Amino acid sequence: MATEARLRRRFPVGAEYAAGAGTHFRVWAPARRRAAVLFESGRAVELEREAGGHFSGLVADAAPGTDYRFLLDGEGPFPDPASRFQPEGPHGASRIVDPAAFAWTDSGWKGVALPGQVFYELHAGTFTREGTWEAAAARLASLADLGVTTIEVMPVADFPGRFGWGYDGVGLFAPTRLYGGPDDFRAFVDRAHAAGLGVILDVVYNHLGPDGNYLSKFSSSYFAREKTEWGDSLNFDGPGSSGVREYFVANAAYWISEYHLDGLRLDATQSIKDDSRSTWSPNSRAPRAAAGARSIVITAENERQDARLARPASEGGFGLDSVWNDDFHHAARVALTGRREAYFSGYLGAPQEFVSAAARGFLFQGQYYEWQKKPRGTPSLDLPPAAFVHYLENHDQVANNLDGRRLHLLAHAGRHRALTALLLLGPQTPLLFQGQEFGSPRPFQYFADHSGELGAAVSRGRREYLTQFPSYASPESAAFVPEPGDPATFERCRLDAGDLDHGRAPLALALHRDLLRLRREDPVIRAQRRPAGAVLGPEAFVLRFPGEGDDGDRLLLVNLGLEGPAPVEPLLAPPAGARWETLWTSEAVEYGGAGFYPVVDAGVRWRLPAASAVLLRSAA
Repeated sequence: MATEARLRRRFPVGAEYAAGAGTHFRVWAPARRRAAVLFESGRAVELEREAGGHFSGLVADAAPGTDYRFLLDGEGPFPDPASRFQPEGPHGASRIVDPAAFAWTDSGWKGVALPGQVFYELHAGTFTREGTWEAAAARLASLADLGVTTIEVMPVADFPGRFGWGYDGVGLFAPTRLYGGPDDFRAFVDRAHAAGLGVILDVVYNHLGPDGNYLSKFSSSYFAREKTEWGDSLNFDGPGSSGVREYFVANAAYWISEYHLDGLRLDATQSIKDDSRSTWSPNSRAPRAAAGARSIVITAENERQDARLARPASEGGFGLDSVWNDDFHHAARVALTGRREAYFSGYLGAPQEFVSAAARGFLFQGQYYEWQKKPRGTPSLDLPPAAFVHYLENHDQVANNLDGRRLHLLAHAGRHRALTALLLLGPQTPLLFQGQEFGSPRPFQYFADHSGELGAAVSRGRREYLTQFPSYASPESAAFVPEPGDPATFERCRLDAGDLDHGRAPLALALHRDLLRLRREDPVIRAQRRPAGAVLGPEAFVLRFPGEGDDGDRLLLVNLGLEGPAPVEPLLAPPAGARWETLWTSEAVEYGGAGFYPVVDAGVRWRLPAASAVLLRSAA
């Protein structure tokens, strides 16, 4: 009977319920001799050992809502490594869940493809005051109206404590109970699709959290000897790794299948140790297969800037769609704050960096990086602009300020508007971080609810991490570092809808809404073609986007410095028989600008307003 039920399984591990048959359990524990399911009632059911190190069995009367754990050679009980829900957290019992019980309404949803995407990163626990999936779902329509196309949810795999970022997850198949149950997460995705929004999930396959991780009880093969900066690396290519690869490949497909997600964001892929290349391709193919006819997007963070991630397998790549581009962010932060320290020290915030990022993707494509004392990056000139995800803010970079202040609070308002225009009108795929669109006054700080010595170690580690920034290394600065385990740290990061109507929030919203409308409706900007670019001055540059047919070219002028003339530059010349007309300017009063517009002196030379951006089109 176990073999018959196993043939009907959707995934190789976990507890799967089939109406009228019961629940089939399957777990990988190759070094164990015996395994049993222990129900909360006290009843234990022995599982059958398979040749490949799995144990499995069908329990006819085990229904959804039933809690269970595993006994291994009489030890335990331990939660299921592939548990679909941990109602009491990762140290508690696992619960049987029937994913088929949720009534989806998105049968007409076709998924998302990379062209035209505008990502919006959010943390479900701080995106609203309530910190629930239900409350977050109520905000989805407003994001769609703004012009966002896809929500990128920070990790939700279950982790211990009352709050956290989610990057220390240990129950990789179990959405954390902190924001609601599994069906609440499904309802969030369903409502997003109804609003025309995709949803992708940030997943962490480079390490597991230090608390609540029971994988080693099932097999020591899960972990390798190498270390990441967060803990033991996972064994994807060493002895006994076949079950490890199976587990993670199944997880990637699981989120797409059972939660109708529209893709994944792979965290810190530079710390995934896999010389065999056997994990990457399945982690692209398996979720796409799970999506069926739906189109999905898979993006990755990679500090080493490995362009292979975004190349198809036929060209020696890993088949992902896009990769985060820290170079753009770092150059922008230097330009806006003037601070060149730690990992920002390799950047000038200079016009050429923005021209090159817009036209060529990564800035470091193998050059020597002084901060790391070695070459960084790989050639990426062949990748299309949309394959690079650009951002001015994300969870890491906001929190890596001393006190988690938002970038707009650290920068000149005009310069910030100008680089927001570059972000949202440029051909790369833009990402906004929660609250950025209305200039949220709320910080985003590092918070993690660990107890005892682990909590103290996390606190020390956070303070030590920030000392890489000399301006944060003084005892006076240390007093401003938020305590990760203090509930007040978590609370102050919650967005408040009331902030939308106060201060400069309406101005920031108008700016983002108009720029995203241009991105969506203007045929030349929407095409995301590679621009030509030129430096116009110490803090000024131009990007020229080629039009096709009757569309005409577009010109984006950005001046982060003082008002002044532009040089005679061929890219400023209009097409033959045409002239330039202003489509948009960051200095419009409805965005908080002074109302200045670019001026052409006697039809010969541009005079560029200070700290501004302007978009022009060629017209007959």
